[in-house]
Amino acid sequence: EKMAKGDLYGDLDRYGKQGVEALRSATPRDSGMTAESWSYEITRDGEHISIWWRNTNRINGYFNVAIGLQYGHATGTGGYIAGQDYINPALRPIFDKIAEDVWKEVTKA
Repeated sequence: EKMAKGDLYGDLDRYGKQGVEALRSATPRDSGMTAESWSYEITRDGEHISIWWRNTNRINGYFNVAIGLQYGHATGTGGYIAGQDYINPALRPIFDKIAEDVWKEVTKA
């Protein structure tokens, strides 16, 4: 019954905020603009509930800096800068905590 009502997901706002803080802390810094550009959104679409973490720092409105840092990118002079996996390690503890907390709720029911 709790699952059908969506009551199991009441803490998603807390997890969203924790994810933003984890991403801010883990983001490589030059100016700090990318680290400060993280936000989150919770969406509910029928049976699905999701947390979306977003980064709005873009160069010329196109190049998402957070994604470029994560996966690497070409430079304007023909070079390449390798990516650094900082997003997945930052969010892994949040995902683990969500899974743990939801499992506790499921087994209490």
